[in-house]
Amino acid sequence: MRSLARAVFAAIAPIIGAFLRLFFESQYLRGRHFERSFAGHLWGLRAVWTRNILRLDKTYPFPVALGVRISNAQNITFHPDNLDNFQSPGLYLQNFAGHITLGHGCYLAPNVGIITANHDPLNPDKHLDAQDVVIGDGCWIGMNSVILPGVVLGPKTVVGAGSVVTKPFVDGHAVIAGSPARLIKSLITERKAP
Repeated sequence: MRSLARAVFAAIAPIIGAFLRLFFESQYLRGRHFERSFAGHLWGLRAVWTRNILRLDKTYPFPVALGVRISNAQNITFHPDNLDNFQSPGLYLQNFAGHITLGHGCYLAPNVGIITANHDPLNPDKHLDAQDVVIGDGCWIGMNSVILPGVVLGPKTVVGAGSVVTKPFVDGHAVIAGSPARLIKSLITERKAP
């Protein structure tokens, strides 16, 4: 049965891929969700149906689920292996100014917000200058967390659910949590001699 499913997948994947290239940039139609599973193709078909055909929301150059908001898709950098992040309900990337970089292998849970420019506290109609946000390789951002402008998270940083990250944690390999987020635990372990 599995071999039949693989054969069917191998036969139709190129056809669906060619169709998806009509709507999305080809650089995003590769990686593990397209080459090792059918998930990327399904996400792409769903996005074409809901965003391009039914026009239920804004279109993007890569497959994005309904309920995900991205201010400016041109101001984000990510590896195609991480396309699953844009299927996470409630993801909010406010990057109309400023750039967001998502490292390879990072995970963004539902309802995560990443913001590159805050409102001016003296005049909420204006925004302060934008600051880039960088999420390192292998980071995990827990549900309902908010990453504020200028934050840089080093590799393998885990952000606890509901945290508000207001400052950089560039060394990475740590668990941070709270509002504002603070170091909870270092994930660097020393190797013990046998």
